[in-house]
Amino acid sequence: MMPWTVEFTTEAKNDMRDLSRTQRFQINKAITKVSKNPLPNSEGGYGKPLGKKGATTLTGLLKIKLLKLEIRVVYKLVRVDKIMKIIVVAARADDEVYDIAFKRS
Repeated sequence: MMPWTVEFTTEAKNDMRDLSRTQRFQINKAITKVSKNPLPNSEGGYGKPLGKKGATTLTGLLKIKLLKLEIRVVYKLVRVDKIMKIIVVAARADDEVYDIAFKRS
């Protein structure tokens, strides 16, 4: 299976720039793995779909959890072009990462 093309939004690029080199390396490794099959896990992929978080609706977005780093990567799929668009890379401080994803999506 061909990996999907990974694209970062400008904001997500800035998120990455704020992280340490080690964190960036681990995040890129996780994104590369997931890009081989970023579909929701309900369709046999690695993606964990997001739904409604309180007043925030994140339907259509998926996440990658990096437990040890306590970082979440939120992305959406552009299925027509097989693009995995990274929207936010942030620490999971409460639900802040999801609020940011909502504003950016």
